[in-house]
Amino acid sequence: MVTGVAPRPLVPPELTRGPFTLADARRAGLTRWHLRGKAWRSIGSGMYVWSGLPDSPMRSIAAAHARLPAGAIFSGRTAAWLHDLDVPQPPAVEVTVPPEWKMSARERLAIRRASLAADEVVTRRDMAVTSILRTLLDLGQTLPPVEAVVVADMALHGGLVSLDEFQAAVKARQGTRNVSRLRRLAELVDPAAESAMESRLRTMLVLAGLPRPAAQVSLYDPGGRFLARADLYYPAARLVLEYDGATHRESLVADNRRQNRLLSAGYRLLRFTAADVLGRPGSIVELVRAQLAQPELIRPA
Repeated sequence: MVTGVAPRPLVPPELTRGPFTLADARRAGLTRWHLRGKAWRSIGSGMYVWSGLPDSPMRSIAAAHARLPAGAIFSGRTAAWLHDLDVPQPPAVEVTVPPEWKMSARERLAIRRASLAADEVVTRRDMAVTSILRTLLDLGQTLPPVEAVVVADMALHGGLVSLDEFQAAVKARQGTRNVSRLRRLAELVDPAAESAMESRLRTMLVLAGLPRPAAQVSLYDPGGRFLARADLYYPAARLVLEYDGATHRESLVADNRRQNRLLSAGYRLLRFTAADVLGRPGSIVELVRAQLAQPELIRPA
């Protein structure tokens, strides 16, 4: 009897855990015809994934790993993500292969050719990945300057590499291509930075020609009582710069009290949001420049 109800798609449990090949599907009892159904989606070069799995960088990386030959190394932003840095992933997984390889471009893969030393390759999640130092050096040469600082700040703040190690690695690149970009990056980074937006705000100001603010500075009233820790601070102008993130609305009362204590103690204060940093950088620069040009406030007795 015809019921008018479409049969439920066959979904073997072993194929719901991650990317798989056509051969894996056949072993589980599926054919290429089955894989054309809505239960599955192609992720390139003979790889598939169950539609019930949410998209994630790890799915794409695992799919790439399954079809890459030995000797291909995850690099760039893909390597940064595998080092547990909170970086957005590009549309294509980034891979470095030896210069002599005749490997052609592949779907959803960005292929770079370079010789990597043994100490520039490590294992993360059972996959070959450029070391954190090599990853930061690569990104310092390819990302826009502000975004390169954001990634390097994360690595330094997280203790994945020390500032001395990073600066030494940059110095060892003397005479190579784009070394001037790396030297500038080494000057701009700050291990004290605690968020990507804080790094963007600080770097944006410096690149606009303003003095470099200190990061994560403890502030006190005239009696020596701790008031707050500033995201960014210009001591000579007693100017505090704060980035208000997603949690600001939830902590509005506490933030307002903190602001009042700072103003009462003779500090200046400018607060910015993601919309300011990303959408109105010029306005931020002019506001800060104007505040720095004003005479120093008289400290309360």
